Amino acid sequence: MDVPAMFRQAVAEFDARVRQVGDHQWRAATPDEDWAVRDLVNHVVGEDLWAPLLLAGSTIAEVGDRFEGDVLGAEPEAAWAAASAPAVRAVEENGAMGRIVHLSFGDFPGSEYALQLFADHLIHAWDLARAIGADERLDAGLVASCASWFEAMEDAYRSAGAIAARPPGRSRTAG
Repeated sequence: MDVPAMFRQAVAEFDARVRQVGDHQWRAATPDEDWAVRDLVNHVVGEDLWAPLLLAGSTIAEVGDRFEGDVLGAEPEAAWAAASAPAVRAVEENGAMGRIVHLSFGDFPGSEYALQLFADHLIHAWDLARAIGADERLDAGLVASCASWFEAMEDAYRSAGAIAARPPGRSRTAG
């Protein structure tokens, strides 16, 4: 599994949708409860701002609250481009996948952190597409890779509080 390549492709999937957001769509609802399009993009941009620092060995405490709140400013698409490119470079940096990354719920290899980022970008690419009426189809290989990775990690992430509880009436096999 080429994690940096998968991350780069997931970023491209998200990027394709960000570039389609019309000025009138930033306040549109998304499938993510309580998030408008701007909130969703702000979340992903915030993740990308953290990535280079965490992959370089910084702790959550060292980074502090500098990425709290609105990180999009007046030009959300430009903020996205300015954050995503360094995140991709950080994931692709030689040795990054073997480094230990200090997250709020434990220490993980860089490869695991990059898989988390990969899944976040891919899933939110679909969310964003749904919100703005864009093409929701994602690369089938990326979706399969994400589902395979997540199936093995789901219980650990739920018990750590890193992801929300499974919606009522949804089993693993029901999706």
